[in-house]
Amino acid sequence: MPNYKAPVEDLGFVLSELIDIEQIAGMPGYEDASADLIEAVLSAAGKFASEVLAPLNRAGDQQAPVLSAGVVTTLEGWKDAYQQFTEAGWTSLIFDPAFGGQGLPRVVGGAVQEMWDASNMSFGLCPLLTQSASEAIWQCGSDEQKRVYLSKLVSGEWAGTMNLTEPQAGSDLSAVRTRAEPPAAGDYLINGQKIFITYGEHDLTANII
Repeated sequence: MPNYKAPVEDLGFVLSELIDIEQIAGMPGYEDASADLIEAVLSAAGKFASEVLAPLNRAGDQQAPVLSAGVVTTLEGWKDAYQQFTEAGWTSLIFDPAFGGQGLPRVVGGAVQEMWDASNMSFGLCPLLTQSASEAIWQCGSDEQKRVYLSKLVSGEWAGTMNLTEPQAGSDLSAVRTRAEPPAAGDYLINGQKIFITYGEHDLTANII
């Protein structure tokens, strides 16, 4: 089985020399993002990707999760890896501390996500979609929605999914036909068809948003 060696030094070079992370760390809200802290984050992420995620990668390509009675059971090792992932705080890296996040710059989160995806894309899509759902609520949600959902998503206790793909619309989201119509009162009425919903059902978390 090929070994995955996380490019920690390369990512550190890009952040320090090309992106100038120290300048970003000088911006309001990022004062704690020192070079030493970011180096430690990248090193820990590389270790997790190499030692925990990469060994599960081949099985994720060769075996399929099992759907039974409407419940998807992930492969052996997936739940344990996800528990380690959340306990280490990887789901909270870039989010506002007000919701349990660590408040690191988004570009650091991008570097870490690259290691998740390179070592085990099948696994990496779960935190990526949770991050996307969290960001949508963070940027566009009501105060009530933020109160209900964000701390659970940021901690990884709940996972997120995004319903984008339709039979006629893959990466071209301008072709999406599903509509959400606001009624006179109550919930939105959704009319359309979605397919290929990545991590739309699984047993890693108690709830999926």
